[in-house]
Amino acid sequence: MNTSEVLVDPNVSVEFEVFGKVQGCSFTKYCKDLCEELNVGGWIKNTKRGTITGKIQGPKSRVEQIVYWLSNKGSPESHIERCDLNNWQMLAKLDYTSFTIRF
Repeated sequence: MNTSEVLVDPNVSVEFEVFGKVQGCSFTKYCKDLCEELNVGGWIKNTKRGTITGKIQGPKSRVEQIVYWLSNKGSPESHIERCDLNNWQMLAKLDYTSFTIRF
């Protein structure tokens, strides 16, 4: 690589749904805290099906950290069965500048 090349962390977007024991265990709060710490935008909410769904947007490396957390870690009291990811997209411009919990 020559010195004129710049490494870029492109902005991406992904929708997710987390299955398992994920409601009633502060999952949304922990996710919001992590997204704010990593400066990733989007939203998260509980569903009537007992899952958690949302959308995250930001630099690819940071979004991948959140995806790992959603798929493998979760909040201390949670038990994740699986995390479905849909609609991965590269973004020229972010739709969200902050991360919110929807009700």
